[in-house]
Amino acid sequence: MSNCVFCKIVRGEIPCKKVYEDESIFAFHDINPIAPVHFMVVPKQHIDSLAEADASHAEVLGKLFAKVGELARGQGLTDGFRTIINTGRVGQQEVYHLHVHILGGPDRLGPMVVK
Repeated sequence: MSNCVFCKIVRGEIPCKKVYEDESIFAFHDINPIAPVHFMVVPKQHIDSLAEADASHAEVLGKLFAKVGELARGQGLTDGFRTIINTGRVGQQEVYHLHVHILGGPDRLGPMVVK
């Protein structure tokens, strides 16, 4: 998708603080972090959201999730971290390119959802 901000980041058209890149996934720090460590991992292939993913995406999604722990440890998150995937309007997805937020830091994170 030519107008997708994450596709532009993956293509190098928008600068980012890159964490990792290979042939199918890309990880970069969030520009508005909400935790001491906050980065995202995205498939390079444009997939609108987790709701749009299907069996044809299994290989890239498996690779993405298999890499998350290593990337988190590499960012100093050795005592745990939170993963978040916002999906669709109700899930408060802001960028419609599937992405996994990785959050953590030296202290416990707050509650997952505030009632």
